[in-house]
Amino acid sequence: MTESLVFAPLVDLRLIWGLMVLAMALLGFALWKGLRGWPFRALAFAVLALGLANPSLQIEDRKPLNDIVLLLVDESASQGLAARPAQSAEAVARISAQVAALGNTDLRVIRFGDGPDNAGTLAMTALAQAIAEEPRARISGAILVTDGQVHDLGLTPALPAPLHVLLTGTTADWDRRLIITEAPAFAIMGEDVTLKLRVQDEGAVPAALGRQVVLKISLDDQAPLEFTIATNTDLELPLRLPHAGMNVLQFSVAAQAGELTDRNNAAVVQINGVRDRLRVLLVSGEPHTGERVWRNLLKSDPSVDLVHFTILRPPEKQDGVPTDELSLIAFPTRELFVEKIKDFDLIIFDRYSMRGILPMQYLQNVVDYVKGGGTVLVAAGPEYGAVDSLWRSPLAQILPAEPTAKVIEQGFRPKLTELGKRHPVTQGLEALAPKDGWGRWFRQTEVIPLRGQVVMSGAEDKPLLILDRVDQGRIAVLASDQAWLWGRGFEGGGPQLELLRRLAHWMLKEPELEEESLTATAKGDVLTITRHSISDKPLGDLAITAPSGAKISLPMPQTSAGRFVLTWQAPELGLYRLQQGDLVRVVAVGPAAPKEFEQTLATADLLAPSVAPLQGGLLRLQDGVPSLRMVREGRPAAGRGWIGLTPRAAYVTQDLKVSPLLPSWLMLLLVALLSLAAWLREGRGFRRTAA
Repeated sequence: MTESLVFAPLVDLRLIWGLMVLAMALLGFALWKGLRGWPFRALAFAVLALGLANPSLQIEDRKPLNDIVLLLVDESASQGLAARPAQSAEAVARISAQVAALGNTDLRVIRFGDGPDNAGTLAMTALAQAIAEEPRARISGAILVTDGQVHDLGLTPALPAPLHVLLTGTTADWDRRLIITEAPAFAIMGEDVTLKLRVQDEGAVPAALGRQVVLKISLDDQAPLEFTIATNTDLELPLRLPHAGMNVLQFSVAAQAGELTDRNNAAVVQINGVRDRLRVLLVSGEPHTGERVWRNLLKSDPSVDLVHFTILRPPEKQDGVPTDELSLIAFPTRELFVEKIKDFDLIIFDRYSMRGILPMQYLQNVVDYVKGGGTVLVAAGPEYGAVDSLWRSPLAQILPAEPTAKVIEQGFRPKLTELGKRHPVTQGLEALAPKDGWGRWFRQTEVIPLRGQVVMSGAEDKPLLILDRVDQGRIAVLASDQAWLWGRGFEGGGPQLELLRRLAHWMLKEPELEEESLTATAKGDVLTITRHSISDKPLGDLAITAPSGAKISLPMPQTSAGRFVLTWQAPELGLYRLQQGDLVRVVAVGPAAPKEFEQTLATADLLAPSVAPLQGGLLRLQDGVPSLRMVREGRPAAGRGWIGLTPRAAYVTQDLKVSPLLPSWLMLLLVALLSLAAWLREGRGFRRTAA
């Protein structure tokens, strides 16, 4: 039972205060007039005010409630290092026993692990949720068992009691980690970029370890290169990407005996190689309707630098016009085909014939250019089968199709070959056909394929588009000059721009148009693996090697001709190696070293600002599990070998009784008697009696 005096005013408090002000004014007037009954009047006013305030006796029947101690146990990945799991288990057991011995205190054990999406240790989020689930008036303290590497300190909640941190780990711990301090997301092909990295030794590093370390660097699935570098020193690494598309760079240093973990001894950088400007040389043998098709296609792309020459005046033309009066620009054959031929990414011969413009040696330079990695596209018209055809030049060494001198002039609809349905250049083009199918073309040069891949056929099922690889370069022959009919929408047209765009990109060796390719993209922990193949034979299973070394074999379901797609949820973060046949691909799921392993040494520095306001403690479990003490609110709550809990004395009211201190009639009687006494003290009868 608890008794207390409370007031339950019978009228508004403002009215009571107003009456008191009026009473003070009347008493002042009585004093000024010299009335001898003013003390009785003052008492009467006081009793009246007290009666209106209605003093009452409140009797509560209270049931005391136990205090609550929150014990948060960090079970994130970094807490699994060395002896930390054993330290945490011992701390939980000892604290549980001490809280149970207090008798009037309940223990809430909250365990939390890694945050989602590599967010790290979210200790403050777990603490805020635990506080929200308990009455704040009963929380006498919070104890956090962790290594101190917390990644959501900005979400520290307002605490009603002290927060204590018990640090796992030891002062003898040390670790080596590889840090990528600066890396670009993309790089321009042919230009150097700079990566910055650092091998950092932290903690109680053994003196015998030395200051030198061997750094291994590998690109995609290639064998690693080794370099000896100094630790704790920033290193700038110049780099030039070898191919367009995604380049995966892996950096690693060997694990050392005694370090906390080797999960942070590696790093992965993914850099997308892009072309700055595509330099294209277009040589048109004569003006024709389809010439504008190529020009419009190439000029519509702002990343293409196009050099276009059309031969309007062949050398054999003799019309008597003086050379100094001609407005035509001389064809800079030596500059283009000798001095700057290697500067071009693609050379297109559009209906070009041998008319004495280019010497044979210059065309041999084109052959060498292709064999060295260049690309050539021949858009052939009737001239390809004539006596002055490119076939009768050094280019015949690399051309994949021999002309028969026959030109087929009849309507036909281009179609994909069985190989073309699987080839990435033409795969899926049928889905872009108009309702009644592709429009017709009306001229095709008959050719005999000697090598390469026939992906489209035309009139009489003759080869229409042939693709081939020559050493390091590529070459293609389109045996018709009427692709422009699709662009004009004749009979519904066809996917002219898409076909020519893919063809140009295949010539430029874009990775997504490789005949045999294995690619993978990661979104969160979900991998989308795509396999392109032009083979008509069944493909084997995909072999996956996880970061931990575990090997998994999965089938690749076919989604369309030549295309296989697998969506798979990766079980862990890190670098995965994918292999199917001779194709190998590496892909990173999340960082190579998760956030939990970026910093592994136990530290009290991060949590100190959260602990200090309520005078909590930061103690190492290496020195033993501290004892629990009860301390008053506002007093230091930690010391050597002990931490304090604040008694909350929380309770729940089971019954409540309120009764007036004095009845109202008694209050009125006292007011009346005091008023009468004042009147008698000041009246005549009182004076006569006194006389």
